[in-house]
Amino acid sequence: MEKDMTVLCMIGAFLLGSIPFGTIIAKTKGIDLRKTGSGNIGATNVLRSVGKWAAVFTLVGDMLKGVLAVVIARELSMGETAVGLIGICSILGHDFSVFSRFKGGKGVATSFGVLLVYSPAVGAATAAIWLIALAIWRYSSVSALIAFFFVPLNMYLFDYTERKLIYGIIIMLLIVIKHKDNIERLLKGTEASVRKK
Repeated sequence: MEKDMTVLCMIGAFLLGSIPFGTIIAKTKGIDLRKTGSGNIGATNVLRSVGKWAAVFTLVGDMLKGVLAVVIARELSMGETAVGLIGICSILGHDFSVFSRFKGGKGVATSFGVLLVYSPAVGAATAAIWLIALAIWRYSSVSALIAFFFVPLNMYLFDYTERKLIYGIIIMLLIVIKHKDNIERLLKGTEASVRKK
């Protein structure tokens, strides 16, 4: 019975994570994100393509997907292993959205949402590193890669269990995988900064 509930919650978290807030918000302004800017459905492309407030709403919506997945799992008294899996499923839903032909976003905001509830100290540290990196380099992709690169280390330092460390590594790897194109553009010097409209 418990396994069945875990599986149902994982599926629910994936579907919740799949909600493409960026696409929905951009469409209210008559903009197709897939054909604009980087083509990504996340807050950074919304910022460049639609505007500041649209990006804020996208960021909050994407974060809430991760937050709600973990909160609901804990309210159902799931164990640490199940809660972590459910959180990761919400990230996977965002990364490979069923509502966007399995072409989702980069997973940064949703991963932040998961970490802020699943491991608040690590979530706070990740957010702090992201803000510092953004202030220095002004590239959203660089900030995300640096911030999440340190997630496993921060998990080890501030909230260690073997299971949480494994989940931290998985979250970090998903961020790197989804930023493959950004890494290639950074190496070529063609990546757009957050200041580029």
